[in-house]
Amino acid sequence: MIGLVLGNTQLGSLIVKKLKKLNIKFTIIDISKKKIFSSHKNSYSLSIGQLGKAISILKKTKCKKVIFAGRVSRPNFYKTKFDLKGIYYLPKIIKSAKMGDGYIIKEIIKIFSKENLNVIKQTHFNKELTLKKGIFTRHKPSKASLKDILLGKKIINELKKNNVGQAAIISQGNVIALEDQKGTDSMLSRANKILNKFPKKIRKKSVLIKFPKSNQDLRIDLPTIGIKTLKKCSKIGLSGLVLKSGQNIFLDKEKSINFANKKKIFIKVI
Repeated sequence: MIGLVLGNTQLGSLIVKKLKKLNIKFTIIDISKKKIFSSHKNSYSLSIGQLGKAISILKKTKCKKVIFAGRVSRPNFYKTKFDLKGIYYLPKIIKSAKMGDGYIIKEIIKIFSKENLNVIKQTHFNKELTLKKGIFTRHKPSKASLKDILLGKKIINELKKNNVGQAAIISQGNVIALEDQKGTDSMLSRANKILNKFPKKIRKKSVLIKFPKSNQDLRIDLPTIGIKTLKKCSKIGLSGLVLKSGQNIFLDKEKSINFANKKKIFIKVI
């Protein structure tokens, strides 16, 4: 029996679909805002404050392995009702929340480990959602783009100091935008405004580099991209997208690669 703790995500649905295909039994703890997994017979809709109840359900249903997937919004600590176990761990959860929303889940994982619940990778059953090294499009990066990729890689690694960001947009040695707590979509919107001020030749040579920082927990926090990201890249006029081998979740893979080929955007995995 596999435990699934699912927030607001397309990934959760893909994991559920794969487990059904593999005939693997699972229990869902649905912590999504709109309770998008509540239709499943084996699903329990809980708030992030019901930590004790979640652990109790997972143990009762004999889940020894747990997968976390999806974004969890920061709770309103004044309005969220916490059960006894939640209250016990509340000071640590509040402390982690100050470092960023992602750290809330990291703290909960520590709590789960103490309860003998083993957290495994999001892609443990869905390895098809990652890519291996190579270039997946007809269009290839230029020599200038390869230099920008090296710069972007170095910058993302340095972002670990601030505990935010998994992406950067680089153009001809210029850092156009860095991802912050608001995510990739927000970064792309900012980049669009900035690039509008640049000559067209620079705008058309911009590269999006998106992969984990060196201190990232790869079990729960893999950077995700899909057709939505590619369409935004195309709208802005970016020339390519760079991912990390086995360390990105790539949704709508075939559709995204076809779109990239059509728009002459390269997809490189390093």
